[in-house]
Amino acid sequence: MPDSAIDPVRKPLLDLIHSEGLPRTSPHDCSYLPDRQAQSEGFTIASLHGETYHDLMDMGFRRSGKVVYRPRCEGCQACLPLRVPVATFKPTHSQRRTLKRNADLTIAVGEPILTDEKIALYQRYLNHQHPQSPQSGDADGLREFLYESIVDTLEVNYIKDGRIVAVSILDLCSRSVSTVYHFFDPGEAKRSLGVFSVLTEIDIAKQRQIPYYYMGYWIQGCATMQYKANYQPHEILIDGRWKWVDSVSLKISPADET
Repeated sequence: MPDSAIDPVRKPLLDLIHSEGLPRTSPHDCSYLPDRQAQSEGFTIASLHGETYHDLMDMGFRRSGKVVYRPRCEGCQACLPLRVPVATFKPTHSQRRTLKRNADLTIAVGEPILTDEKIALYQRYLNHQHPQSPQSGDADGLREFLYESIVDTLEVNYIKDGRIVAVSILDLCSRSVSTVYHFFDPGEAKRSLGVFSVLTEIDIAKQRQIPYYYMGYWIQGCATMQYKANYQPHEILIDGRWKWVDSVSLKISPADET
């Protein structure tokens, strides 16, 4: 079946991107690197086929709510998309300890459903982890940010004794699982729930025979983004091509798939 029959938006959208026709934001202070100006291009859309979104991620795009965007900063290409090939992923000794530490949790995967319990958890998370964040912690803000998706989306609930201690939102298609956002109970910080969620979600992709787990942007020099490089082996998108990074020698070489 031709792509246009699967997703009639695909061709005109790609034509617009290739023609450099997407609107751009005005330059503003970068949220990740000091003394730099950031700029992005993108679009808002009501719905998008998962396979089309996968192709957009392979062009450097991500989504936030109904906005699909990519960085287009003058003189800077520090934001590099990173993905983990599921079949070859090997957890480190430290990551295996995190799996054991959380063996008592129940994992529930299903349709994203916003509840009062999740709203309260999200508010505690924002207040503790991101007290200066402009993100809205109210129900409407959370619904618009995470629970009104433009693509096929899953919610993963991490449960302890009947209580949700963490939530992840994931986009998925036949070729990728993409992490959208993760929030957790600050009172359970010793569990390393962020690490545990990545390991669990890579396993979800493996169980569903989905080859790649997309983690968003890795930004060299940004301390809050360095954790993404801890999941090995991984690939980063450089100049439109996926390349494998040798974590020991820092040698960059072409990935099997471009």
